[in-house]
Amino acid sequence: MLVLGIESSCDETAAAVVESSGGRPLIRSNVVASQIDIHRHFGGVVPELASRNHLKMILPVIEEALTRAGVGLGELSGIAVTQGPGLIGSLLVGFNVAKSLSLASGVPYRAVSHLESHIFAAMLESELEFPFLGLVVSGGHSSILWLEKLGQYITLARTRDDAVGEAFDKIAKFLRLGYPGGPAIEKTALSGNPRSFSFPRAVMKDRSLDFSYSGLKTAVILETRKHSLPLPPSRLSDLAASFQEAAVDMIISRVEGALRLKGTNQLVVSGGVACNTRLRERLAELSRSLGVRLLLPSPHLCTDNGAMVAMSGLLYLQAGMTSPLDLNAYPIEAFHSADKKN
Repeated sequence: MLVLGIESSCDETAAAVVESSGGRPLIRSNVVASQIDIHRHFGGVVPELASRNHLKMILPVIEEALTRAGVGLGELSGIAVTQGPGLIGSLLVGFNVAKSLSLASGVPYRAVSHLESHIFAAMLESELEFPFLGLVVSGGHSSILWLEKLGQYITLARTRDDAVGEAFDKIAKFLRLGYPGGPAIEKTALSGNPRSFSFPRAVMKDRSLDFSYSGLKTAVILETRKHSLPLPPSRLSDLAASFQEAAVDMIISRVEGALRLKGTNQLVVSGGVACNTRLRERLAELSRSLGVRLLLPSPHLCTDNGAMVAMSGLLYLQAGMTSPLDLNAYPIEAFHSADKKN
């Protein structure tokens, strides 16, 4: 099977072709057009600018993905596209292009979940069987999912305010470290002491596993305002390291709770924040202590890309599960059904 995957949920326009011939899926092409330079001035993604740039880049990116893979549209077995969650204006660009290509070519298409796609990216590099626990941490998502089988998952935890990646971006902007915030804070934190500042780790009153980063973000801003900007380099490094450690601590505590709750020995972690070295170290420590198999996709497969969407679509299309043309995109997380009409 040859599947074209199209991703446009936020600020990356991406397309990829993934092939399956019985063994591990092969990435034939994986093209990503980044919008970092467009949004850097604002310190975060501007939805209107993102969707306009998707309109400009979506067809060239798809054409390049097909060219690199050496296949024509008519040779595809299927088309997969992100249905949601994400920025609705951005989602609609990729979603409507995918449906149009399917209608014009007669190639079936499958609408897929952005969260599932992030998790299924692990299958591009490793063998993985259901059920398992999945963690997606990025600029728009902080979610823990229990994946029972294909097409069925339960959301065990989600963010109640800022996603962890959004908190990284906002703190980096406030500290004048640049954009994107995750890599900027990680780099600044390398020479810092993570115990220099005692920042809060949010705990839900209802004892749920949900995330909350607004309190941590506020605490860092209030601490910073006690000093004149720009901060001395050593103080800035200590502040970044302390913030990063607090953010990672909250992820680790939730993941440990979810692993114990479900009694599973498989954990998949993906999303842009999964590229963070400190988080990867702490996840590895947790997995060793609990005897859990940890799957972390390569960094280029953790951030938004078309290959993860193609992988997700491949699983559904192999199972004979296609999508009707009258579906619409959805901006917020749903418990699941990519066949749900919105």
